[in-house]
Amino acid sequence: MKTKFVNGVSSSPSMSLGLLVSENVLEVQPDSGTDCEDIIRPDEPDHQTKHNAYLWCKEFLHGAWKSVDEDHFQISIIRGGLSNKLFLCSLPENQPSLGGEPRNILLRLYGQILQMSCNKGDSRQSDIENHFQGADAMVLESVMFAILAERELGPKLYGIFPQGRLEQFVPSRKLSTDELSVPAISAEIAEKIAKFHGMRMPFNKEPKWLFGTMEKYMDQVLCLTFTRESHLLSFSHLLSYDLPKEMDNLKCLLESTSSPVVFCHNDLQEGNILLLSGRENEDQQRLMLIDFEYSSYNYRGFDIGNFFCEWTYDYTWDKFPFFKANTKNYPPKEQQMQFFQSYLLEFDSGFANLSEKDQQKLKEKMLVEVDRFALASHFFWGLWSIIQAKISTIEFGYMEYAIARFDAYFELKRKLRV
Repeated sequence: MKTKFVNGVSSSPSMSLGLLVSENVLEVQPDSGTDCEDIIRPDEPDHQTKHNAYLWCKEFLHGAWKSVDEDHFQISIIRGGLSNKLFLCSLPENQPSLGGEPRNILLRLYGQILQMSCNKGDSRQSDIENHFQGADAMVLESVMFAILAERELGPKLYGIFPQGRLEQFVPSRKLSTDELSVPAISAEIAEKIAKFHGMRMPFNKEPKWLFGTMEKYMDQVLCLTFTRESHLLSFSHLLSYDLPKEMDNLKCLLESTSSPVVFCHNDLQEGNILLLSGRENEDQQRLMLIDFEYSSYNYRGFDIGNFFCEWTYDYTWDKFPFFKANTKNYPPKEQQMQFFQSYLLEFDSGFANLSEKDQQKLKEKMLVEVDRFALASHFFWGLWSIIQAKISTIEFGYMEYAIARFDAYFELKRKLRV
């Protein structure tokens, strides 16, 4: 279920919630996707959408796109959801290229925002606030996408307009969970993350995202009610942990843990890392990070700790609850230290000049940092999944996933003795 295939075509549990979450609104993105050959359905969009797509491609793209006839313009649906609709637009096969223009392009249209509120105040005022919050989220994500494209850290951006944008079509496949631990792949991921963390972005640089979002999730969780017996029992079990108090304890622990504030991806998992077609046998530059909806300034430890947690979840299971968890796959110290070596060589220009002893000290310190922030990853996605169990239409065992994440949280907490 948790998969990414082409520029963010996804059925990922961890990408179904949008960039911005406020006290009044949860922006839900129920996505779906399989491999590129499978997800592109032969049915075309409605006539108006096809006409608009033709005009956007003709306006923003160069070369043969300027002269393509609308009757020969090709467009097919890749995915339709509440938040984003994705289409593949192509030049006809008999239309020659003129100047290196892309022959295939992705059109992303922004869709509806599903709203959920606990507040009892003026609904009209809430609607106004939600409208602007949704608009803000789209603006931030578009700015982020454009900057990452310009720095060649994400797909190219060919055009942007109020209704959506035109993106590079990236022939690729998502990584599988077991590939995350392959040494060469893990090393390149470490380098990619380090480059991402080294970026300067024009966003608020205070690390408010993690606990600010978790507090809003917690408010929503405490408002929820379930009628389905299995959900009711599971929800009652989770609430017995006194989650607000547990979150306060976690916050105290992490406030005492040193972790640099950097620009984080915040959803590093196998489905958000593409293996580019034609580069499978290359030694490097085989991978591309995608889906930046959660990206913000945050603690480095969360980004890497979250990535390590994802080693333990396989979302390709085709039976309910559509995932398998194995906490034994969390990387042991030796693998983490190898990852830190690759990361620090890219992130810290002075690291290579340190003595082996001093390098070891830095990696040992980073080990403590990342393992502790891995607790936050489990807690974050545990809360998120409880909410999804209530509001998502995706066929996925969200309540079971929430239990799995909180079980992993307490298991890791016992292991770390914190």
